[in-house]
Amino acid sequence: MILPIYLYGQAVLRKPTEPIEPDTEPNLKQLISDMHETLTAAEGCGLAAPQIGKSIRLFVVDGSELKDDYPECADFKQAFINPTIVDSSDETVSYSEGCLSLPGISENVVRPKTITIRYQDADFQWHEETLTDFKARIVQHEYDHLEAHVFTDRISPIRKQFVRSKLNNIAKGKTVSRYKYKH
Repeated sequence: MILPIYLYGQAVLRKPTEPIEPDTEPNLKQLISDMHETLTAAEGCGLAAPQIGKSIRLFVVDGSELKDDYPECADFKQAFINPTIVDSSDETVSYSEGCLSLPGISENVVRPKTITIRYQDADFQWHEETLTDFKARIVQHEYDHLEAHVFTDRISPIRKQFVRSKLNNIAKGKTVSRYKYKH
């Protein structure tokens, strides 16, 4: 089922998320499936639970559509439950990011080139992975949503001034998007 994506201005995007226990979300696998379906319909590469109105520590990624430009993303489709970034490189990379919750806005964001993340899968098994380049960027962007941040929080003060009116318009419902959304 395709879910509406919550846009900038919705309180859930600024609310801290809660850990998921096996009994917290009884239909967790269905929720993950719905999030992947929503992500595909919106033509994105990542979607966090707050973006669909849930304040839980869950996000999904699917980098397969990016495989031509980022071959390492070809099979990068998974869910991250209760993730924690446990390490990040000193080396950083700047790249233009956008967000399904902030349609029409893209800005350069500086992020660590490599991260190590600890998370659970849909069966609540623990994993630890080191990700680099675009995989690391996708995960960091979605992880920020779980920490009540959006990518514009990470841009320079001068760039924040430039996008302020666009953000205000999104928050006021003055936006159009090609996917199902809620403002």
